[in-house]
Amino acid sequence: MGALEKEIVAIEGGKAVKPVERKSSAMRWAMRGIYIIWLREFKRFWRDRARRIGGFAQPIMYLALLGVGMQSAFKVFGGGDVPYIKFMFPGILGLTVLFTSVFSAISIIWDREFGFLKEVLVSPVPRSSVALGKIIGGSTTALIQGAIFLILAFTPWVYGFSLDTLWKVLAVMPLIILLSLSLTSLGVAVAARMTSMEGFPIIMNFLLMPMFFLSGAFFPLQGLPRWMDVLTKIDPLTYGVDALRGIMLKGLDLAAGMPGNIAQFAAWFKDPEILRIGLEKGYPNPSALSSMARQATLPVQAHPLWLDVLVMAGFGAFLFALALWQFNRAE
Repeated sequence: MGALEKEIVAIEGGKAVKPVERKSSAMRWAMRGIYIIWLREFKRFWRDRARRIGGFAQPIMYLALLGVGMQSAFKVFGGGDVPYIKFMFPGILGLTVLFTSVFSAISIIWDREFGFLKEVLVSPVPRSSVALGKIIGGSTTALIQGAIFLILAFTPWVYGFSLDTLWKVLAVMPLIILLSLSLTSLGVAVAARMTSMEGFPIIMNFLLMPMFFLSGAFFPLQGLPRWMDVLTKIDPLTYGVDALRGIMLKGLDLAAGMPGNIAQFAAWFKDPEILRIGLEKGYPNPSALSSMARQATLPVQAHPLWLDVLVMAGFGAFLFALALWQFNRAE
């Protein structure tokens, strides 16, 4: 290719197009494609009233039923007198972001089945722009669902209406964005190569349910078998839930009330006869309760915040690259 051909790489409609102009035109197409796909995903979510209501009602059901029903078991875990609903709230927030993000990618299969995706892929818009628009669109819907759910944090039975709660809510928003981008990328990576509407939920539930239950959203990750402890360490959602919980529960003593309960228990056993009967029935010796309580005390956050963010960012970067690669290979 000569010097002149390097400067003029194409002729469209009899008009010379320089490399800089062509590059600028390609960039405009790419950005326009991202915006159009994102806007379509957002409008599809916002116009679907049943989807909005269902996405908000499901986590409330978890909070109402499990938050009250498992309070007594939470004390056994070392939760003291702290309401279990406060411990559980960040986990349910992670659940909301997880399922909203991942299942938003099912629109790719829907678009492929009805021919819309084929029309987009043969347009001048790069495939990576389509994938990026899907990822940002799904993340936006997850962020909206998470923000709506966070309104419940200001209610009296969760954290209460205060300036401290407001700062916590604002602090978790960047984490929700990072988590939603990562999880939407996972959904796009799986959906890009699938053609069955029925198969996608089955595959995703197979992946998501272990991720969710091993993340510690519902129960503390303490006293687990060795093999399960290893699985929780390699579960990326564990670090997302841990970061959310570390911010939302900051300043809250999960073992509040335990020293008083132990003192009351020890007072009952001051009577030698009661102590003898209690030991025969298998009750622990009051003198050993203090050390047992210290061992059972739940930490607010299992990992440093920087480690949680680093793992989520690495996980998100890997899934983002995987989603783009899978989408570029899609037929």
